[in-house]
Amino acid sequence: MPKSRVFLYFLMFIFILVSCDSNRVYDNYKPISNAWHKDSIVSFKVNPPDSTNAYNLFVNLRNTNAYKYNNLFLIVEMVFPHGKTIKDTLEYRMAEPSGKLLGTGYTDIKENKLWYKEGVVFKEKGEYQVNIQHAMRENGKVNGVVRLEGVTDIGFRIENPSIK
Repeated sequence: MPKSRVFLYFLMFIFILVSCDSNRVYDNYKPISNAWHKDSIVSFKVNPPDSTNAYNLFVNLRNTNAYKYNNLFLIVEMVFPHGKTIKDTLEYRMAEPSGKLLGTGYTDIKENKLWYKEGVVFKEKGEYQVNIQHAMRENGKVNGVVRLEGVTDIGFRIENPSIK
């Protein structure tokens, strides 16, 4: 089979995979260089499509085997267009008790889709900002983990749960 035909089939396959994600409203990733510094805030600016439907919100995370913890603590802040701010401290399980990392993926990179909020109605029109920062601490230590290794990308996703 000619290389051009293989490439064409590959492109068609990718297009089908992407188009199957019909409930995606917003989905964006930002890369983390080397390690995620404790003072580094990953921000996403979002203009929701309407102010009537309810949406589900997710924090997406890609990590490698260099991630050495069984959980993850995040501080997620949503800043509304008119200045109101909601800040949440969230904990996610990242590994089984055996140490095997959770998430999807067949390579050493795992992708985790972490629930943030369910049934959110964006009542204010305008741009929302979502800020994500890690809040990891090691047992028995007061100061946080300065450089969180193994995290390669942080993402934010909005889904319309009513689309099937």
